[in-house]
Amino acid sequence: MSDVSLAYHRVLLKLSGEALMGNADFGFEPQGINRIVAELHDVVHLGVELGLVIGGGNIFRGAQLKATGIEQVSADYMGMLATVMNGLAMQDALAKAGIKARVMSALQIDSVCEKYNQQRAIRHLRKGRVVIFVAGTGNPFFTTDSAASLRAIEIKADLMIKATKVDGVYAADPIIDPTAKRFSQLSYNEVVQLGLGVMDTTAIVLCRDNNIPLRVLDMGKAGALVRAIEGFDEGTLIDK
Repeated sequence: MSDVSLAYHRVLLKLSGEALMGNADFGFEPQGINRIVAELHDVVHLGVELGLVIGGGNIFRGAQLKATGIEQVSADYMGMLATVMNGLAMQDALAKAGIKARVMSALQIDSVCEKYNQQRAIRHLRKGRVVIFVAGTGNPFFTTDSAASLRAIEIKADLMIKATKVDGVYAADPIIDPTAKRFSQLSYNEVVQLGLGVMDTTAIVLCRDNNIPLRVLDMGKAGALVRAIEGFDEGTLIDK
């Protein structure tokens, strides 16, 4: 493996749970997962130390559960467990592709995966293992976006990537407004002040206060992930 062309050596990638659905309406689709694994394989082959945070929206959405009358704390814990399921599915898919991975949970589930520990996570990364962080922060009222920012800080990531369905940050939803302006670069404060909804405010502020650059890109675009890690202008860069 070579890292000669890398602009970033340790990266935290935030994926939505919906990314695992592919063309399905719910749960997992092998084609969707395999496409992601192929992209991750290219990243790992470069010698990148890679951490993943995956949402749980393909299984449960806290907001939808709360709308049915379930208390927010219970709904949030159910969402955390959904991310554990996604993490295990991704670990299995990575293993089949010959990529070593570890699932680390903010909630203690010893018979299923490791309990999250910062120093152990960094050791896994240094040994070339993909580390999949699940169960959010382990606390209700925090999103997986905030969990991703927190883990990026804790593992001392050089870059955090938010993978979406569009090629960057737009002034408005480009699906609704095809004329919406796409930004190539923004400051953290501009994202908050303009209310662009890239990630929740807590996640953006955590990145800002800890100098973690954030790049938003289209995970469906072949090679976008590798290009971003190599330092090319892919998607939208958010920094100071």
